[in-house]
Parts: sequence; C-alpha cells; structure tokens
Amino acid sequence: MNNIHEDSVDFQSNSQEEKQQLSVQSVLSRGSQEEIKFIKGQAGHSDDECSTDLEDDIFTSSRRLNLSPSDVYLKACKQTGAVPVSYILCHLDDAILDLNYYGLGPLGAKALAILLKSHGVVTHLELKGNSLQAEGTQYLMAMLFENISIQSLNLSDNKLGLKGAEVISKMLSDNRKLKSINLSENDFSDAAAKCLAEALKNDFVVKELDLSYNCICDAGGEDLGVMLAENIGIEVLNLSWNHFLIRGNAALIAGLKVNATLKQLQLSNSGFGRPEVQLMAEVLQQNDTLVLLDLSINCVDDEAVRLLCQGLATNETLEVLKLSRNPITKIGATTLLRTVKNNMKSALKEIDISSVLVCETFVELLEETRVTRPALRFQYYILPSVTKNLLALGIFKKFFEEQNKSIMDFFQALDKEGTMKVSTSAFRKAVKEANIPLDQQQLGWLVRKFDKNCTATIVYSQLTELS
Repeated sequence: MNNIHEDSVDFQSNSQEEKQQLSVQSVLSRGSQEEIKFIKGQAGHSDDECSTDLEDDIFTSSRRLNLSPSDVYLKACKQTGAVPVSYILCHLDDAILDLNYYGLGPLGAKALAILLKSHGVVTHLELKGNSLQAEGTQYLMAMLFENISIQSLNLSDNKLGLKGAEVISKMLSDNRKLKSINLSENDFSDAAAKCLAEALKNDFVVKELDLSYNCICDAGGEDLGVMLAENIGIEVLNLSWNHFLIRGNAALIAGLKVNATLKQLQLSNSGFGRPEVQLMAEVLQQNDTLVLLDLSINCVDDEAVRLLCQGLATNETLEVLKLSRNPITKIGATTLLRTVKNNMKSALKEIDISSVLVCETFVELLEETRVTRPALRFQYYILPSVTKNLLALGIFKKFFEEQNKSIMDFFQALDKEGTMKVSTSAFRKAVKEANIPLDQQQLGWLVRKFDKNCTATIVYSQLTELS
C-alpha cells in the first residue's frame, strides 16, 4: 500500500467530493470578498507572537457567518497559503485523522492547527513524515493549548531537531490531556532529550512516549533515567535505535529500578551487553509492573541470557520478552526455556528468539513446558532436519503399535544375557532388519537420544521416552 498521498484539491468524481469542490470554490470566493489580513502583517505583533498566533479573526468570521469546519479549514488555507488537502475535508468527522506522509509542511500544519483549535472531533492525530519542522510544530503546540479532544499525537519523522523539542517541551510542561506522543526519527540529540526529560519529570498525563530512532547518547540517557525515576505517568516507553552505551543504559536501568508505573520498555539496538543485562536482571528480581521488555538486536549472548535468567527465575509479572537478532545459540535458548519452566509463578506468555536456531532438545523441553503452560508462545527458528528428527520417536513407537508388539520385547530380544542394555550398533542393525521406516539421519538421532552419554550402549530399562 502506497502511503504517500498527493496534496491536491482534484477530487474524484463522486457526489460528496463534488460538493466539497464546490465548497472550495464558494469559500475562496467569499474569502476574496471578505479579505482576511495576515496576522504577521498586522502592526503590533512581533515575530514570536506570529509563530503561535492562530488567526483568531478566522474564528470571529466563522462564528459570524456560521461557517462549517470545512469552510474554516479552506479559509485558513487561503490565508496561510497552504494547499488544501482533500482527505482532511472528507474526514472531518473521523476520530482518527491519518495524515501520515501528506507533505503538509509548516504552512499546512498552520492551516490544520487553525481548524483543530476549535474542532473537537479528532482524538488521534497522525502526522508522520510531513516535514513540519520546528515552525509547523509550534503552530500545533499552540493549538493543543486550546483543543480539548486530541489525546494521541504522532509527530515522527518531521525534522524537528532541538528547536522542535523545545517547543514540545513547553507544551508538555502544562499538558492536561495528551496521553500519547510519538517523536521518533526527529534527529533529537542529548540536548533535545534533556528538554523533554525536564518537561516530563512532573507530568502524569502522558502514558506513551516514543523516542526511538533518534541520536540520543549517554548524556541524554542519563537525563531520561532521572525522568524515569521521577515520572509517575508513563506506561509505555520506546527508546530503541538510539546511541546509548553503558553509562546511558545504566542510568535508564537505575531509573527503572525505582519507577512504579512503566509497563512496556523497548530498548532494541541500544548497546545492551552482559553488564547492562546483569543490571536489568537485578531490576527484574524486584520489579512488579513491567510486562514487556524488548532487547532485540543487541549483544545479548548465551552468558548474558544466563545472567538475565537470574532475574527471570523469580519475576512474576513480565509477560513478553523479545530477544531476537542477538548472538544467542541453542544453549542460551534452552537455558531460557528451562528457567521459565522452573519458575511456576512466571507470567511469561510470549518469548521471541526468532533468529535462534534451536535443537531437538529445546523443542522437546518446550512440549513438556506446555503441559503446564499451554498458552506459552515461543518464536524460534528450526531447520527442516530438526523437525524431521523429532518425528523419529513417533515413527518408532507407531511401528510397534501397528504390529501389536512391545518395544520392550524388541530390546529384550537383542539382550541375550538379560543385562537390560544393548549396544548401539546392535540397535541400529535390528532397526534396519525390522524395516522400521527411519532414514539414516533419523536413526542416528534416535541413537543419540537413547544414548545421551555417548557410551555406545543403550540402557533400555531407563528410557522414559518409551513409557
């Protein structure tokens, strides 16, 4: 699906949109008769005042002429010089206004802000990839001081930089209704992170904050860590794909340690290695609010998994753990699964290690775990050869069931001296002679399964797999 839309007033030929086109023409015609002065050109207004003033004369005119929201928007477009967006005119009654990648720019943002200043229908405003910059953001923040309906705002990928962060921080310092704000991909530096962190320290309204894909380093991580320690509102925090090292990550984890509200923390590609994981494990031992932790695309290896398991062994609240695209092997995967299996109070429902090649032992242990934890979902990577091997035991059992014979009788027939054990070579030969439908690979795996200690002997009396 193409998310890039054309900013145009060339509507498709259907009745509703033809009416909108007539509305464009009629309003612009009225606008030429009732010329509205640009506030920026009025005497007595400084440049700073112009940047946040949202053309109050349009609202005066709209009340006097009883203009509809579409008329207000079109007048605002004419006055600001913005190109009207047909999608806005056709979705004025939608609670979710999706304007991602519409190329609004600062002037388009200003016209939209004028509309939304008094239009109380929209609750979720999507503005990703519109090149708003700090100027366009300033108009939107001024609008939010008066708008009473918008609760979710997506400003990602808008080239906001430090100036944009400063404008948003001013709004957040007096925020009363915005619950979710997405600020990813905006070239935010440590200075920008500091502004936002200061504004959010005492905020209790914002529940979701996305600062992923920015340029925040250790200093910004330290500021965000302090914010996390003092904030009592944020429940979802995404800091993935920034430039944290151990100092920044340690500060974030220290903040998490005393935070009492955060439920979801995403730190994908954030420089996590063994030292950071050990600190996180200490948090998990006592934290009782975090339900999702994303540490994908980091430096978490088998040893780091072992350290993390020290926290998972006693944690009772974490439900989702994401560890994909880390240097974890089947050893780490099995260690993780065994820890979850042994913690009877674990709340884990989903574990993502989708980039890890697991072995037969892991899959069998997962089946055992699901006997008591049927809802547990593990994402992992398995080779066709492993899947094939896992069928071997079932094929072996089914053969004797169809023959109405006992597997124990099969082994005892090979055990001439009654020692309760047979050599692996004798077992291989007997399986082939009996025409049991196992190929060489499956037979080799079955031998390794029955002779776990590689002694070349199968003690068949101890084979719990056959019971």
